Amino acid sequence: MEPPKISRPKFPRGYVDHPVSEVPWEYVEKRLIESIHYWLCSVYPDGRPHVIPRWGVFLDRKFYYDGSPETRHARNLETNPNVTLHLESGSDVAIMEGVSQPASKPAPELAERLAAAYCLKYESEGYAPKPDQWDEGGLYVFTPRKCLAWTKFFENPTKFSFED
Repeated sequence: MEPPKISRPKFPRGYVDHPVSEVPWEYVEKRLIESIHYWLCSVYPDGRPHVIPRWGVFLDRKFYYDGSPETRHARNLETNPNVTLHLESGSDVAIMEGVSQPASKPAPELAERLAAAYCLKYESEGYAPKPDQWDEGGLYVFTPRKCLAWTKFFENPTKFSFED
């Protein structure tokens, strides 16, 4: 898999005028893989934001999460698949923008990997899906377009782009 393109995010003058380093993608990816809680922001049909905490797994540069198609956020995706996903920290930041949509039935190998990743993170919380959990739907996949990350805002804000 190609590494994401790295650049600086654009901020107004006076915010980050002299950054000195970048956040390595490997660090951000590790945080996305290991995080337990994620925040997902979708948009109501009338344009209002809708933010919810999610459990999920980050595999192959995509975030997989599950839930009922009757939830508010799933219904929002029907009219606007653009979402923002971010981690809990306001100082060790990873903010991703992209598209979320219902996933088709995962191939057996992917289903095994998803179930194993979920169990590793959430079995102690009482959630341990089997690989056939998503055979009839209920799995969503978020594909990022870009990610903003920093560990020290004035020193290393970094933008990662996943599109060509």
